[in-house]
Amino acid sequence: MAKILVLYYSMYGHIETMAHARRRWGERVDGVEVVVKRVPETMQAEAFAKAGGKTQNAPVATPQELAEYDAIIFGTPTRFGNMSGQMRTFLDQTGGLWASGALYGKIASVFSSTGTGGGQEQTITSTWTTLAHHGMIIVPIGYGAQELFDISQVRRRYPLWRNHHRRRRRLAAAERGRVSHRTLSG
Repeated sequence: MAKILVLYYSMYGHIETMAHARRRWGERVDGVEVVVKRVPETMQAEAFAKAGGKTQNAPVATPQELAEYDAIIFGTPTRFGNMSGQMRTFLDQTGGLWASGALYGKIASVFSSTGTGGGQEQTITSTWTTLAHHGMIIVPIGYGAQELFDISQVRRRYPLWRNHHRRRRRLAAAERGRVSHRTLSG
């Protein structure tokens, strides 16, 4: 059975919602086990609450357990064109996995969320750089999703990943559908 980890950081719940959409997609595939976990929160509790942070119920992952999965889908909000500090801190603890080659050849993908629509390209590609150093096989979405070709209305469509915009808004049905389209089997 293939084991997929959806590993995320979410402050306001958007990435959390997208992570669970990935889990639901994976549960429809025979022979696949999908686990959703989050990286540890690094903000002080008072600052997190003052910023309107949403408490997450997903279990917290440890860097060492990444080696147990066949594929890892990373979800991070955009922070000034970069992955969140929480995700960066987590990935910075994977040096032992890098040194042993424990993630080499594993499949990886990334999705993001941003409040302004700016910086998501840099967020994704800078995350890819870290994954490439581990020797992971990076899988972008490509143009496999038919809705990427729909130009009947203005939409944000990217062949590299699935993302979401707007800090204080719920995911629209079309965005949830795009998140769910992803396939690792081609």
